[in-house]
Amino acid sequence: MVLTGAGVSAESGLPTFRDANGLWEHHAIEAVASPEGFAADPALVWRFYSQRRAGALTCAPNAGHRALAEVETQLGERFLLATQNVDGLHARAGSQRLVEVHGNLFRTRCSACSRPPFEDQAQYLSSLPRCDRCHGLLRPDIVWFGEMLNPAHLKRVEAFLAHPAPRTVFLAVGTSGVVYPAAGWVQLAKEYGAETWLVNAEAADNGAHFDTFVCAKSAEVLPDLLLGA
Repeated sequence: MVLTGAGVSAESGLPTFRDANGLWEHHAIEAVASPEGFAADPALVWRFYSQRRAGALTCAPNAGHRALAEVETQLGERFLLATQNVDGLHARAGSQRLVEVHGNLFRTRCSACSRPPFEDQAQYLSSLPRCDRCHGLLRPDIVWFGEMLNPAHLKRVEAFLAHPAPRTVFLAVGTSGVVYPAAGWVQLAKEYGAETWLVNAEAADNGAHFDTFVCAKSAEVLPDLLLGA
């Protein structure tokens, strides 16, 4: 079981808002990543996400992404990757047993009706996109501040950790250990008897809960750690 955070994508050149003091063009990140922010200024929110889409498309999966995809091909059903990242880089690297707990930057859904989310790389800079079904405003398929995670995703993670196995390893990579519930999965994993590993370029807030801490950049160590190559 692997959990990845923003540090993995940062090694592909994607900025983290922690590094920018939580600001985008002098706007607090909550102003462009919350239901309240979208209600107040949907054009601003779409400009933010359009820029993020453009930036993500210029980046490529790194050696850490590729190593995780290769491990999945070896382990099959014995592997699960949950990511807090929304950039789609894990899927582009080949990961398929993937839970995108915070959504996906390249999916869009309606803010007004139950239309299923759909793949979308468009950048909406000049006009607001409307739903073909109800004409409501479309929004990024992202879990914003103040919104609930998909319960099915949480159940899938717990079910995987709870499944009996001779040996289970929980590996967190590139995560600050601040955002819950993902930050608490290390404790859940230990309750189910898993070994717990953290690979991070710096100490994490929940680092004391891990059995082993490898202080390094994931792209530099995951190929060797996971594949021995």
